[in-house]
Formats: sequence, C-alpha cells, structure tokens
Amino acid sequence: MNDQHPAKFYHLEEEELIGCELCPHNCVISNNKTGICMVRKNIEGELYTLNYGKVSSLGVDPVEKKPLYHFHPEAQVLSFGSWGCNMSCGFCQNWRISQQKPQLRDFQPAEVVETALAKNINLLAYTYSEPTIFYEYMFETAEIAHQKGLKNIMVSNGFINQKPLEELIPLLDAANIDLKAFNNDFYQQHCHGGLEAVKKTIKKLAEEKIHLEVTNLIITDLNDDLEELKNLFQWLAGVNSKIPLHLSRYHPAYKLDNPPTDLELMKNAYQEAEKYLDHVYLGNAIIENTADTFCPDCGARLIKRRSYNVENRLQNNRCPDCGENIYGEFV
Repeated sequence: MNDQHPAKFYHLEEEELIGCELCPHNCVISNNKTGICMVRKNIEGELYTLNYGKVSSLGVDPVEKKPLYHFHPEAQVLSFGSWGCNMSCGFCQNWRISQQKPQLRDFQPAEVVETALAKNINLLAYTYSEPTIFYEYMFETAEIAHQKGLKNIMVSNGFINQKPLEELIPLLDAANIDLKAFNNDFYQQHCHGGLEAVKKTIKKLAEEKIHLEVTNLIITDLNDDLEELKNLFQWLAGVNSKIPLHLSRYHPAYKLDNPPTDLELMKNAYQEAEKYLDHVYLGNAIIENTADTFCPDCGARLIKRRSYNVENRLQNNRCPDCGENIYGEFV
C-alpha cells in the first residue's frame, strides 16, 4: 500500500520549499525532506503524510485509562495510534512510536470503524502517538465514526495551530490534553514545543463545549514547584473550574531517570488544586479517595474507582443527594 497520502494545511514557498501550517513549528520543508514530526514530507512541491492508514498500536481499553473520568464511565473504547510526534519529550512513555518508526499495520479509516462496530464499541480514541500529526487519518476516521453513531476522543499534547483545530472540532466529542508544565522554558528545553499554543487549544476546546479533561505529569525536580503548579491550577480554573484535572505521578522513562515523584508532594499538589478546581484526580499513585468523584456542592461521593472498577451513584448527570449537575457525560 502507498505510504504517501496528500496532506492538508501548507503553502508553497520559493524553490519547492513548503511551509507546513499544521502545528506551531510551522516547518519550512525542503524537497524530499520531512518536518520535525518525521511524517509530513515535501515531494516535489507537494506535502504528503507518511502515516495515513498506518497503525502502530490498536487495542480495547476502559475509557478511564485515557484518562477520562467524566465521559461514559466504564465504557470500552477502541484506541489506536500511528507514529511520529511534533514534540520530543525526554520522558516519553511511548517513545518507540513517537520518536521511531515502528512496525506498522495497514488500517483504512473505514476498517477502524468497522472493527469498533464488530466489537460493539461506541467510542474511538486517537491516542498512543500524537494524533494531531496523523491529522488526515484521524479526520477521515472521525467523519465515518460520526456517520455510524460513534463518538471520537482525542488524547493529545495540544500543540496544533488554530485553523486545523477549528476544522477538527465538529468531529470531536471529548479530549484529554496533556498540559506538561506551566512554564514555557520547560516546554522548550524538555519537549521542544511551546506552552502558549497548548493553552490556546485548551481554551478553544472549552469554548466549543467539547468534553475536556486535562492531564499534568508532575516530574521530580523539573515541573514540581508548587507555586508553578498553583499558577496552572488558577489558569485552568479561569478557563472553567469544572474541567477535571488529572495529576499524574512520574516514573522514569525513555531518557529521563529522575526519581519517581514524591507521594507527599503529589498529595500537596492535589490539595492545592482542590482549592481552585471542582474535580482533581491523582494518577499512577494509589492514595485513598484521590481517584473518586465528589459533588462540588454537598461533598457526597458520587463515583468510587478502584483501578478501572467503577461504582457510579450519579443520576442523569446529577448528584442524587443535592441535585447538583456534574460536568461531563455520564450515560
């Protein structure tokens, strides 16, 4: 099968140079070269994507694993990804598919949707590798998924330009955005990305009423300053204090061998975040109650989670004790 598929969002500059407009890197790509993401290639003055219809990983997960805690609890989701990334985080857990070209299987968009339907799964997650740089593949799969009544979930670093994001939004039902730090120097030094573009993505998704949750991986000695985290919590609350925030504990991965995040620090960050946000969760850390959902009005426990087992007391998205409407899609 042809590895080259026409790409969107670019312009032709002089002498067969292409300006890619998909993400804020805005790469200028010479003939027969790729951009930073490794998967968008200039071939004689036209831009092609090299990962369309190419799957590196495909599997069935609980939706809580994305993580999404306020979107169809306990539902199964068909998750898949391709390869390449527009960031290069030294702590990447999926570096074998983000920073290298792995073994790939051919799956056309209709085949992905048919696989979900055959398994009686109603949710698709674009994940594992960065979905915004398999944009054309995600877009066309999401179109077919909506036609068939499936819902689309994007799990992303959020590093995308506004025009492609705006075109994608009508096909999205939910997203989890990885807000890696609230410090642009961190983004530049450790991710080769930028904070402001990610903030714009989060604000745009929130404005467009896409179900949104945010994840922040707290890494020992890199982005674990409580004052900086407080700034993140305050900013997210200013976007919408109801957006669930997942604070995830770091463990050594890829090129980074800093010690695992201190559990006491995770607790402190959780308690600080609760001052500003209605729904805060700890990930990769088994600490009592920190995976549960509580009513922000009366404090009642609404959802109890142990691993991926869920006990849900919500009734029509409302607290059964006080009637408070809870952010999310609980069906």
